[in-house]
Amino acid sequence: MKQKEAKYRIGQIVKHRVYPFRGVVFDVDPTFNNTEEWYQAIPEEIRPVKDQPFYHLLAENSESEYIAYVSEQNLIPDNSGEPLRHPEIDERFSADESGYHARGQQIH
Repeated sequence: MKQKEAKYRIGQIVKHRVYPFRGVVFDVDPTFNNTEEWYQAIPEEIRPVKDQPFYHLLAENSESEYIAYVSEQNLIPDNSGEPLRHPEIDERFSADESGYHARGQQIH
């Protein structure tokens, strides 16, 4: 099984293709790495394949902030330029005009 290279990078802002939420990537799994119970809870008609990158997001919608685990096929870039309000962003990232950078990461 060949691993697919992740399309999105840590610090990138993305949004869900179907559901109204967006967030910043803080970790990437090369393939599905969650519980089978979590996977089976997704309705079968929209259940993603496991053999693709899955992203951990500091996510938010209009009502709340949370951690989301989302397959690559269900994400698209968020180019809105709108700031994120998730309370963990300042703990995990620094930001400048080029975007979010994981704390401790070299900025080139």
